[in-house]
Amino acid sequence: MKATAISLIAFATILVGFQALAQDRHEPDWVLETSSSNWQARDSQGEFVYRDRLWILGGWFNSNEAPPRDVWSSADGRDWNLVTKNAPWRHSDLPMSIVFQDRMWMMGGWHNGRLPGHSASNAVWSSRDGIGWDQATPSAGWSPRIAAGIVEHRGRLWMLGGTENYYFGDENSLKNDVWSSPDGKEWILVTASAAWSPRAYHQSVVLNDKIYLFGGGNYVPTHTAKNDVWSSSDGVNWTCEAESAPWEPRLWFSAAVYRGRIWVLGGWSKGKDNFDDVWHSADGKAWQRLDTNNCWKARHEHSVFVHQDKLWVAGGHARPLSSEVWSLTLPKDWKP
Repeated sequence: MKATAISLIAFATILVGFQALAQDRHEPDWVLETSSSNWQARDSQGEFVYRDRLWILGGWFNSNEAPPRDVWSSADGRDWNLVTKNAPWRHSDLPMSIVFQDRMWMMGGWHNGRLPGHSASNAVWSSRDGIGWDQATPSAGWSPRIAAGIVEHRGRLWMLGGTENYYFGDENSLKNDVWSSPDGKEWILVTASAAWSPRAYHQSVVLNDKIYLFGGGNYVPTHTAKNDVWSSSDGVNWTCEAESAPWEPRLWFSAAVYRGRIWVLGGWSKGKDNFDDVWHSADGKAWQRLDTNNCWKARHEHSVFVHQDKLWVAGGHARPLSSEVWSLTLPKDWKP
């Protein structure tokens, strides 16, 4: 009887210890920072982190009105400030946006959805405060386009692929060219036809001195979606790291580099609709899925940021459009 009592006490002690250990581990989980930001719900906006703040600009409300030209910023993802309501650029649906040489850059993009007078752009703009915008060039060397990859690599801007037409294009509208620029004004054609197939709505990032390009495809007239992964050190010579990654082929997804890994978040594919999955990889070859207790609703064309050692998701088309902001923190000792 006495031995049994001691055994029960020992078991209870061990159980409490395991519970405490589980609590101390702080498994990663998504946190809803705000369910309704100050900015109107949207997708396809430009985004970046600049001077320790999150920024979103432009985007898409519907296909029957011109895209917005507003610029917003936030230090914490919860409180957002309207920086300007009417920036001088017009093509803000699916533009290419990036921080480069301590300036915010906005280039390309689409205007007016399905309305008459629709057009893509190859203008390049930059700003130090989000209010005043300087036009580096009204017509860059690359053709007017949307939904291309844009990265900084070895002190230069790199433009990869995209499409010259949104709702009205054909297969010839898709590009697999690569351009680079030291200043956003003068662009050099690095290759007219890269090893990866022509595509738009893909993502590009830089990790370990390599440019990575992955996913994407075409929207109309024939829907195609891909999940291949390519890398290059010079934009000319490309290596296929994965012909088919474990995440499903998709368009309109988001990506980032966080904690030395490539992250793929959400997206859309015909027949599958929106995705709510999160994947990560250290080399573009081996991928792992991050499963959490809480997650944002499946969506596409949302913004993703890396800020304050957190991964952030904002807005996007979650049926309906969203103005939510979510964040994910990995523990310091997190190991995949």
